[in-house]
Amino acid sequence: MSNVAPNAPRLIDPFARPITYLRVSVTDRCDFRCVYCMAENMTFLPKKELLTLEELDRMCSTFIGLGVEKLRITGGEPLVRRGIMTFFDAMSRHLDSGALRELTLTTNGSQLERFASDLYATGVRRINVSLDTLDAAKFQRVTRWGRLDQVLRGIEAARKAGLRVKVNTVALKGFNEDELFTLIDWCAREDMDQTFIEVMPMGDIGNEDRVGQYWSLKDMRATLAERFTLTDLPESTGGPARYVRLEETGQKIGFITPLSHEFCESCNRVRMTCTGELFMCLGQEDKASLRDVLRAHPDDEAPLIRAIEAAILRKPEGHDFDYSRQKPDGQVSRHMSHTGG
Repeated sequence: MSNVAPNAPRLIDPFARPITYLRVSVTDRCDFRCVYCMAENMTFLPKKELLTLEELDRMCSTFIGLGVEKLRITGGEPLVRRGIMTFFDAMSRHLDSGALRELTLTTNGSQLERFASDLYATGVRRINVSLDTLDAAKFQRVTRWGRLDQVLRGIEAARKAGLRVKVNTVALKGFNEDELFTLIDWCAREDMDQTFIEVMPMGDIGNEDRVGQYWSLKDMRATLAERFTLTDLPESTGGPARYVRLEETGQKIGFITPLSHEFCESCNRVRMTCTGELFMCLGQEDKASLRDVLRAHPDDEAPLIRAIEAAILRKPEGHDFDYSRQKPDGQVSRHMSHTGG
């Protein structure tokens, strides 16, 4: 009989990193068309290629049985998938058992007014909302199809439901540089943490200039230091962000810098697409198709477990994103909406 606890990490990569964090894209579809994420006229995957909600339950439950303690649901926009709350309801049993420490999601906020209370009822306590500007005209320009007022109502509904909201902002040169302090002041007033993210070279999105969009967070931090006292924080939420506290306001600001600072040494996560492909690194093309194994063995978990364990043994030490040569070196071909944010 094993002395290992049921939820003790069983997935250890070649660099002795326990894999305890799974990010799952439940759909490649979205009701926005953000310029750095996808083309305006997207061709989405056929329904038969997507994992069903029942298959998502089985897949995630297998990972949880292998020691995954944090599950983040992403997309596309996860809340546009029909019936998605039945999946959140199913995952809540793992929170109740103690096997899953946290169930959360990243959303564009468009559907939060509708689903915030239901999410809280399933055990979700923290969410990330993607928001790059507080200017309605600029918001429509960057999202193409989005409405700022809808997202702001969603954020307010989430907070009223008891959800802790963190705002994720993609740093875009020439777009939201002038709103840096506006966004930070707004988050401070609303008691929300904020994380800034460097734009990443993901997918072919037409005429968008990734190098031209790139705003180094090293430069952003220097700008913040002109107004605030920044104290580095040692904490980590299991993700790639490095945090500082703004002493004058007390708020926590995160920086995700895949281009100007590699965060790979502490990576504890893998990503699964809505088609059941497991990507061991966001910045690498290597993947393992778990859907085929899942469907070939509907009544036997052992082949799926072996496939997951074999994939983790291929997890690389780091990614290859690099803009230093003024071109997006290390660009990967898939869209962020397919892999999950």
